Formats: sequence, C-alpha cells, structure tokens
Amino acid sequence: MNTKMIQEDYNAAFGILSALAIIMIVAGHADYNILTVGELFPYYSFHVPLFMFISGYFYRLQEEDTPLVYLKKKVRRLLVPYFIWNLVYGLIAWALRTWGGFTLGEPVTFKSLFIEPILHGYQYLYNFAAWFVPVLFLIEVMNLCMRLLLRKLHLCREWLILAGSLLVGMSVVYFAIGGHVWGWYKMPGRILFLYPCFQMGQFYHQKLEKHDTLGNLPYFAIVIGVQVVLQLTCNGLAYSSVWCTGFANGPVIPYVTAVSGIAFWLRVAKVLTPALAKSPAVTYLGRNTYAVMMHHIMAFMLVKMVLAGVASYTGFCPDFDLEQFHTNIDYIYAVGGAEAFRMIYLAAGLILPLGLQFCLSRIAQLMRKQHRS
Repeated sequence: MNTKMIQEDYNAAFGILSALAIIMIVAGHADYNILTVGELFPYYSFHVPLFMFISGYFYRLQEEDTPLVYLKKKVRRLLVPYFIWNLVYGLIAWALRTWGGFTLGEPVTFKSLFIEPILHGYQYLYNFAAWFVPVLFLIEVMNLCMRLLLRKLHLCREWLILAGSLLVGMSVVYFAIGGHVWGWYKMPGRILFLYPCFQMGQFYHQKLEKHDTLGNLPYFAIVIGVQVVLQLTCNGLAYSSVWCTGFANGPVIPYVTAVSGIAFWLRVAKVLTPALAKSPAVTYLGRNTYAVMMHHIMAFMLVKMVLAGVASYTGFCPDFDLEQFHTNIDYIYAVGGAEAFRMIYLAAGLILPLGLQFCLSRIAQLMRKQHRS
C-alpha cells in the first residue's frame, strides 16, 4: 500500500484513533497493559465504547434519505463477512475438537451459526472478539429506525437523542447491578448500554468538534485530573460491555469513564496526526480493524500452538499448561513469566490478521481483473 491509496475523504485523526482502539482491544485480550497509561485508563473502562464512538462519528444524516440502501450496505459490510467467518471458525473448532484434543467451541448447528452470534457471539470462541460486529449492526439499524421515526415527529435533535439514550443506558446499568440483566436479556442490554456511545460520536461530529480547540496542556490536565479523581474515589473502573457486568460504581460512572477515555485518546490521535497521517502501516491498520477484531484470538492460538510444540518436544517452557491450552481460550502463557513476552501476542494479533486481509484482498482483485478481461 502507498500513500496514493489514502483517499481525499480519509479522516487521518480518526484513522489513527481506530488503529489505537484496535491495538487496545488486542492488548486487552493478551492482558498486556502497554497502553493503559500506568493503568490510569483501564482498557475495559472505555475501549468498546470508543469503537462505538468512532462508528457513530461516521454516521451521516444523508443515510436517512435512502434507508434501504444504507441497510443493504451494512449487511454487506458487517453481517455477510461475519457469518462467512463464523462458519469457517465453526469448522476449525470442530476439527480441533475431533483431531486436536481441544474442548473449545460448540457443535456447528443452525443455532450456533445464526442465532448465538446475535445472542452472545461466543459460540466457537476462536472468533469471540467479533461479538461486537452483530451488536454494531443492530445498533446501526436501531439508530436509523429511531431517527426516521423522530424525523416524522419533528423531534430529531442530537441533544435529545443523546440525553434519551443515556437515560436508557444508565437504566440498563442500574438493572444489571441488581442482577436483572441475564440470559437473553444480555443481548438487548448490551445494545442499549452501548448505543449512547454511538450517539456520542454523532453528537461530537455534529455539535462539539468545531469547538474542540482547547490547547493540549489544559486539555490533558483536565482529562487526566478527572481520571485521577475517578481512580481515587471509585471501586475499580473496568466493566464488561459484552456481558453487562462488573458495574461497581453505579449507573453514571461507566459513561464518565467512557467519555474520559475517549477524550484522552481522541486528543492523542490528533496530536499524532501530523506525524502519522501518511503512514501506510497506520492507515492500513485503521482501515482494517474488522479483520483484526475477527482473527486476533486465532492468532493468539497459533502462538500458543508453537509454544505447546516447544514445551512438548524440547526442554523449554516446562511450565506451559497443556490442559489450559486445550480447554481455556483465555489462557496466555508468557515465557519465563516475562511481561514483555506479551508483545509477541500483540504483534501476532495485529500482523497475522492484516496479512490474511492483504492476501484475501489481492486474491479478490485478481479475480475481479480476470472477470473483467
């Protein structure tokens, strides 16, 4: 890829922000706190809302003029590749259970192929990080339908949508703390919890971005100061967006930490823009976060497969836990207990999915070229 591929409408700051966001997702799954700023900004206090914020930022009001075209585009870009890869990972899970001694993943059935991705997204485990994709699609659909209705009622105001969605989202947190968001309720729970973050992106784009001119020093002083206060006064800031659990500080704080984390990294992305705007690697990563989200857990597994082979056939890595390797998708082994080894997982989780995406894109280009000729 070269800089000519960077289109005129490419938003460099948000491309860098997307790249940072996916690095945090991969690092979080590797339990590698390299970008938590000394654990001041825990990944799980904002990184999924950050992706929703980015998605909401790029929503365009013109989409409401052709809603069916918009929905068709979202199905093609989000759902079709998701369900194709879901089948692939279902077959991989079946093969590894049959011949590899693994216990991970469910059998390939109609339910695990098409229903459970909507309900929870953890059906085959090797692609569990992609639970976000169906949720994003449903949020996009809900957002479009709600805006069309509000337009009919002459109530389509950004501040009204933001305030209303926050009230609903905080209600979800309140009920989750009380133990009422469980089973099938988790699916609508996570959608309603995350939708305010999607709307924050649209609200920022429509109303706040033009006023985002505060100097870096006072800006970072305010955001970091807020985060320090939160760390000192709250009972842990991390929570689970996918399961709607871990809300230890009431219904308001999760959105405060989402805003503070987003605000911090948004400004970092803007500061980095002059240096990285024309970086082919950063641009490619920012444009292909879908591939990384879909495949980085399998990339971790490939690293662990190499380590399992080393542990089984050499005298190295004697403390590698083969049982955990075969039964626990979250098992991360660091050679010698070294924290720095987690960089291997991070690198594999980024490079291997991007390499796969590059190869598939080239194959698709060649096929289109042959079809035209």
